[in-house]
Amino acid sequence: MEKRYYPFSSYLKETFGKKVYKITLDGGFYCPNRDGTISRGGCIFCDAVGSYSRCIDKALSIENQIKAGIEKLSAQFKAQAYMAYFQSFTNTYADIATLKKVYDAATSDDRVVSLSIGTRPDCVDNDKLDLISSYPHPWIEYGLQSAHDETLKLINRGHDYKCFEKAVIETKKRGIKVCAHIILGFPNENKSMMMETAKKLADLNIDSIKVHMLTILNDSPLMKLYQEKPFYLLTVEQYCEIVCDILEILPKNCIIQRIAGTGYSETTLEPKWVNRRFEILNNIDKILLQRNSFQGKNFKF
Repeated sequence: MEKRYYPFSSYLKETFGKKVYKITLDGGFYCPNRDGTISRGGCIFCDAVGSYSRCIDKALSIENQIKAGIEKLSAQFKAQAYMAYFQSFTNTYADIATLKKVYDAATSDDRVVSLSIGTRPDCVDNDKLDLISSYPHPWIEYGLQSAHDETLKLINRGHDYKCFEKAVIETKKRGIKVCAHIILGFPNENKSMMMETAKKLADLNIDSIKVHMLTILNDSPLMKLYQEKPFYLLTVEQYCEIVCDILEILPKNCIIQRIAGTGYSETTLEPKWVNRRFEILNNIDKILLQRNSFQGKNFKF
């Protein structure tokens, strides 16, 4: 069924004219929100590995991670081109020379047509952005999570919304596409607050978005808080309804990279439904169809 929103797969096909798949890489980076540079302990929803990573084998060199990824994806999905994607932890948390060495290795194969870097908005500067802009079809994925400073403080994020806004503006100036991550279901947030976060991203003309449900992972600080004082978690039906509301207020050209996933199945305490990816995607399709709605329907310029 044709989607009523703009999926990442469509963007890739339109841009490159062929099947493009992400190769998830581990560059050996860490996080300044864990080692004391910003604070200790990291974000409360994060577990020991910094976020789920599908990298082939972090013990391999970047070049060999790329090689193994190409072999796997070409055989499994008939992929023809690839995006090098640094996912876990903060992938700009190093000096320029180190970053250049790692990024050069990730893009050394001609079949890699794009570079995507997951990082924090408080861990970029002009030199790092200039470097990233020099690579083919560059992307930066910024973890915002919420546009509300009270929430960012609650989750020990270590930066405020203004920091994110400034980073996005400086990044887009250089022609780097930006994907923002947000999380729905924080215990202090109601629906209107979640919608306000999405509205601010729409106002920023964000290039792309990844929407996550608040997930309580084993061995995360959030797990301890939840076990000590359980709080309400959205149902799958509520999550899907809010996602559809968000899609309606985003501009039509905002690329939807993620609204459901399966990455945390082995480490998820609650809610268990977050790993039922196809059920979630089907529910979202059905709701939009029932509403006779689509991405951008309620977008206000």
